[in-house]
Amino acid sequence: MNAIALAAIGLFVFILGYRFYSKFVAEKIFRLDPNYVTPSHKYKDGVDFVPTNKFVLWGHHFTSVAGAAPILGPAIAVYWGWLPAVLWVVLGTVFAAGVHDFGTLVLSVRNKGQSVGTLAHRLIGQRGKVLFLFIILILVLMVNAVFAWVIANLFISFPASVLPVFIQIPLAVWIGHAVYKRNKKMLVPSLIALAVMYIAAVVSSQVSFLQIDLVRYMGGEDGAGLFGLGAISTAFFIWIIILMIYVYIASTLPVWQLLQPRDFINSHQLIVGLAILYLGLLFTNPTITAPISNPDADVSWFPLLFITIACGAISGFHGLVSSGTSSKQLDKETDARFVGYLGAVGEGVLALISIIAVITFFPSREEFFATYSSFQASSGAGLGAFIRGASQLAEGLLIPGAVASTIVSIIVVSFAATTLDTSVRLMRYIIAELGSEYNIPSLEKKHVATTLAVVSSAALVLIPEGPNGFGSGGYLLWPLFGTSNQLLAGISLLLISIWLRKLGRNYAITLIPMIFLMFMTLWAMFQQVFLQWAWYAESPNTLLFVFGAIIFVFTLWIILTAIQALMGQKDPGFSEMDID
Repeated sequence: MNAIALAAIGLFVFILGYRFYSKFVAEKIFRLDPNYVTPSHKYKDGVDFVPTNKFVLWGHHFTSVAGAAPILGPAIAVYWGWLPAVLWVVLGTVFAAGVHDFGTLVLSVRNKGQSVGTLAHRLIGQRGKVLFLFIILILVLMVNAVFAWVIANLFISFPASVLPVFIQIPLAVWIGHAVYKRNKKMLVPSLIALAVMYIAAVVSSQVSFLQIDLVRYMGGEDGAGLFGLGAISTAFFIWIIILMIYVYIASTLPVWQLLQPRDFINSHQLIVGLAILYLGLLFTNPTITAPISNPDADVSWFPLLFITIACGAISGFHGLVSSGTSSKQLDKETDARFVGYLGAVGEGVLALISIIAVITFFPSREEFFATYSSFQASSGAGLGAFIRGASQLAEGLLIPGAVASTIVSIIVVSFAATTLDTSVRLMRYIIAELGSEYNIPSLEKKHVATTLAVVSSAALVLIPEGPNGFGSGGYLLWPLFGTSNQLLAGISLLLISIWLRKLGRNYAITLIPMIFLMFMTLWAMFQQVFLQWAWYAESPNTLLFVFGAIIFVFTLWIILTAIQALMGQKDPGFSEMDID
């Protein structure tokens, strides 16, 4: 199939989904009320609860959920051929991700802006809440480790991207001050900041001394580094420490001071990046060289595909963002459709171009198979294939290759960083909730909870184990990232289903994707984590097996508890409003 036609079909389905299906869900199922007083107004505190323009909030929400995962997952999944990946991204976005992200946002808004973990108490009981919070805690810990791993490695591989990424931080602080202290509009300053970033990208890609290359400073790839770790490992260690210091500060500042303005800049960056890639696709009209399917794959796509592509089709992490930060900033309840459903569609658009960039990059099918020789090989090659493929599309707009690679890497790093500090903020919320649950007041303190989140994330990503030695801890639990992410999405859909049933509404729109997702994920988890990666591997991964067993048992426990609640009687007196 022609690559342009493939993109056009996917985009058309996304438009139909937002125009018709999300409208049906908003009006007939969730019944959004423009006069409802949202938590951002009711509990306004200027830190977490901040009424926000829907376009600004969409930027925060979109860039928080659109990290590296909607790029990495699809870039790996094309190993099985482009058709299964495209179908799951497009249909999963319209019928699963959109409803999930939209639904968790509305559910939280109707319940004081509480997270889905806390809401589990009201919907399935105290035990279910605690189990769910622990699953969420494990997931965000893995998100922190994996995304920190990705960012540090991209800084090492593309040192020209470091300066533009760090320039964004003071620009975002300046914008936040101008908007919330001096009542300025955010759009123009954000566009100026984006222009400054891209000018820095062009200059740093051409001027070597502006490229912050820690490996070079340590004597090159063969350098001894610090304490005999080697130049690359030392550079990785330094970047992780810098990132952890940054996310500590970013996740404790008021959302208006850094998080919102930086995310608004990144929302423009994503739009510009998507425009460059899709326009590049039009101008280059590349040939799809990857196969439509791969019958010789060493690992079956069924059911593994549905956990390999999480973000970009459906992701439980999105529900944490919807109910953890976005619900506390929603100005009007009717904005939830724009922020939640359209945010999921935006990520689907990113996942679609990620697939197309990879499947059109290779000159021939033989070269594709040389890189994607096995599923394990695709896991290591996916992100690099995307960056090179996306750069090739950008070159169609006469952008020099070095500049194109820098811009693409900046986009990936920016989104990964946005997800990282949002995830650390969410982890702080969860630790505080657990502290309240078990009557440990010290854990409810912001800086204590944040310190625990940052230290545990750094410890995991720096575990000196795995196939790549030091600093491979970010991938140590990678097989569990997709499974726990999808299980979290399934549980969130189950909670929304229970809520809708108690209100006497049609809950099939959430129940059907929940059943599909739970079945595929539990099957894939048992098959891959317990059998292949943990138990029958030549070197069994004990940590992977233990974490997997805990999540698996907790999930089954929650499902059984939730089914009892779901099969209970409808409750006409059940309030859909928040309860004081």
